Amino acid sequence: MDLLRAYRARGADPPFGDPARAHGTPLEGYYWRIVEPVGGRVVVALCGVCRGPAGAWALVTLAGHPGRFARSAIEAPVAPDPAGFGVRAGGALHGDRRHVAVDLGPEARLDVTLDDAVPFPRGAFGALGPAQLVPGLPQYWHPVVLAARVRGEARIGGETIRLDGAVAYAEKNWGRAFPGRWWWGHAGAFAGAPVTVAFAGGPVRLAGARVAPTTVVVRLGDEVLRLTPPAGRSRVAVGGGAWRVAARGPGVAVDIEGDAAGTEPHVLEVPVPGEQRTDPRSRQHLAARLAVTIRRGRRTLFSGESPLAGLELGRPAGE
Repeated sequence: MDLLRAYRARGADPPFGDPARAHGTPLEGYYWRIVEPVGGRVVVALCGVCRGPAGAWALVTLAGHPGRFARSAIEAPVAPDPAGFGVRAGGALHGDRRHVAVDLGPEARLDVTLDDAVPFPRGAFGALGPAQLVPGLPQYWHPVVLAARVRGEARIGGETIRLDGAVAYAEKNWGRAFPGRWWWGHAGAFAGAPVTVAFAGGPVRLAGARVAPTTVVVRLGDEVLRLTPPAGRSRVAVGGGAWRVAARGPGVAVDIEGDAAGTEPHVLEVPVPGEQRTDPRSRQHLAARLAVTIRRGRRTLFSGESPLAGLELGRPAGE
């Protein structure tokens, strides 16, 4: 058990492990995204758990659209769940697969239940595929709840927002710290179609070479597609308010085109493990446009567009 604990503390998971449970890495990130298509509302809750010389602490954030509302606080004590996806950060946040509650004051509250959840399917590997076996990677990522039906409400900037019937998504990231650059996206509101698209990646150096691995996960009804290296390959172009991902796997092609849709990004803080401070390094559009086409061979399985997608670009500190 000590060897397994040390192995997971470097970010890796053995086959048939659970990537969603706490690893003991310097950074463990928990993220929930709630989209209410009828009213055009988006609410995001996140918790970045850090381990430092003075003990564990967490950055908790609640953000909302319309508008650019965001409220953050550093919280302690913090308790990530070693048995599954879940975390408690002081009195500010308690969340897992079925429920998330945030209290950052009278203008920043969330209390919702996630019903009829569609989990990422359990198998030999998580979203990263065989890469999850490799310890010491800069960052790891895994969608946990691909879609769920929401019950509850939020208080954003003094306005109470009913979220009954909204769609929720939840994911986990972990590693030494946030990388210098990264890109990410999620969309789950495709005019009633049972489709979820999520992707994450960024440039890294492996064996002296600069590469930009990107993982794409697609839920298409009861089927979940995962395109990740080495079996899956992606071409990515990010910048100028646009995100383009062309992912190819065995017999499957996923083409993603996203843009900011004229919206300004939320500038969100990310935690700096070991220093108990934060940096405003995330530029996240809460209501962007994302179009996706999914093909198997010459057959188009799905083609659609979401006007309430999340698109993010992470930048180095000070840029």
